[in-house]
Amino acid sequence: MFTTSLLDFEEQKTNEENYQKLLQEESTRKEIAKKIQEEAEEKKYLTGKFDPSVRKDFVLIPAMYTTNQSKMYLRKETFDAFLKMRDAADKGGIGLRIASATRNFVYQKNIWNNKWTGVMEVNGENLAKTIPDSLERFMKILEYSAVPSTSRHHWGTDIDINDATPEYFESKLGKKTYEWLVKNAPLFGFCQPYNLKDENRPTGYNEEKWHWSYLPLSKTFTEEYKDLIKDDDIKGFLGDENVAGQDLINNYVLGINPNCL
Repeated sequence: MFTTSLLDFEEQKTNEENYQKLLQEESTRKEIAKKIQEEAEEKKYLTGKFDPSVRKDFVLIPAMYTTNQSKMYLRKETFDAFLKMRDAADKGGIGLRIASATRNFVYQKNIWNNKWTGVMEVNGENLAKTIPDSLERFMKILEYSAVPSTSRHHWGTDIDINDATPEYFESKLGKKTYEWLVKNAPLFGFCQPYNLKDENRPTGYNEEKWHWSYLPLSKTFTEEYKDLIKDDDIKGFLGDENVAGQDLINNYVLGINPNCL
């Protein structure tokens, strides 16, 4: 009887250990599945594959704060910071409006594809006619336009101010506006990601004096992008066969003003 009881106890103990092991394995599987799902959702966000109009963390920008009547959206935090910066600029005699805000994947894809096919000219050129070579055209468009899935405008943290052209910022008003932004925008959390290229920023897009990024959010998204996104995630647009070999993440997504990293 003693032997039988001991065997029953050992069997019960073994069953309990196996049960606990199964519970632990199931918990681990759920944690892994949850992490995979969260990363998949985050990758969609980082590559702009969402509709900002249906997200609760985005707001529709009232037309009075924009340069045109098209609907534009921003992360709430970004817009609130812009309003504070705008009020301060107004007191200094500087007018600030948003020329471009969130551009999701579909929006950026339309810009890219139109430049690729020549529907939209680049510096007065129809690139489909003047640059037949696929890779050369790809690199030409990259001088100012982000490849879909790689744009900071996907995140709702970046804005173009007043006019997204070099000509405006070469004018008297544009120079005065830019000088104010360089001096004061950092006080409100904004950084110019595409400053003039030099030894500190040898790669990436050409200088964009109009493009400003809200660092309290974009700095985190930049880090997440670096950790989660791979070349295989950058696809779905004309010329995407040229992504491989260009190291777009290091040379463009991370090829920004060091002060914005």
